[in-house]
Amino acid sequence: MPRRLISTGSPFEKTAGYSRAVIDGDFAFVAGTTGYDYTTMTMPDDVTRQSRNCFKTIEAALNEGGFTMADIVRATYYLTDISDVDAHFAVCGEVLGDIRPAATMLIVAGLYKPEMKVEIEVTAKRRNP
Repeated sequence: MPRRLISTGSPFEKTAGYSRAVIDGDFAFVAGTTGYDYTTMTMPDDVTRQSRNCFKTIEAALNEGGFTMADIVRATYYLTDISDVDAHFAVCGEVLGDIRPAATMLIVAGLYKPEMKVEIEVTAKRRNP
């Protein structure tokens, strides 16, 4: 299976030289994804909605590449405020509670824009049917 690039159509992907996801064989590598709501073209104020939006964007990229959320084997979370961890983890539990990928949480000084509270990146491996 050839390498395939998945895009959200954001002009920033071309400017910054990245893809939302790269499909390579049985693996999908999803780039760091922030909580931007592509339906309303807005960034919610709270980490709960941002986290849900991250997973929504990740799921769309995985689906486009022929993967499901259940294929996620690794997740890395970047949060800008330690006080948001519990709210973020609650969303992770809703979305990944049965999948339980290997995961890492990092508290960082900041993300690309100050309104960004969370960024999530995942790796998925296609399960054999």
